[in-house]
Amino acid sequence: METNLDPSQALTLAIDKVGSASALARHLGLTPSAVLQWAVVPVKRVLEVEAFTGVSRHLLRPDIYGSLSLHSEPA
Repeated sequence: METNLDPSQALTLAIDKVGSASALARHLGLTPSAVLQWAVVPVKRVLEVEAFTGVSRHLLRPDIYGSLSLHSEPA
């Protein structure tokens, strides 16, 4: 998994994983334009986006959930 993404790049990754902003929007019950207006995933949508896309909440919103590196097991 990519761990050096900023939240905006993590959102792009999430959209790419599901195929399009339209696909993510449909899942969330939103319009594609609403999703495309996000600079980062809104706090109330992070867990749902994580569950649907597989992109970690720690990548999507490290300001809320902390950095992914802080939550990784040592190798």
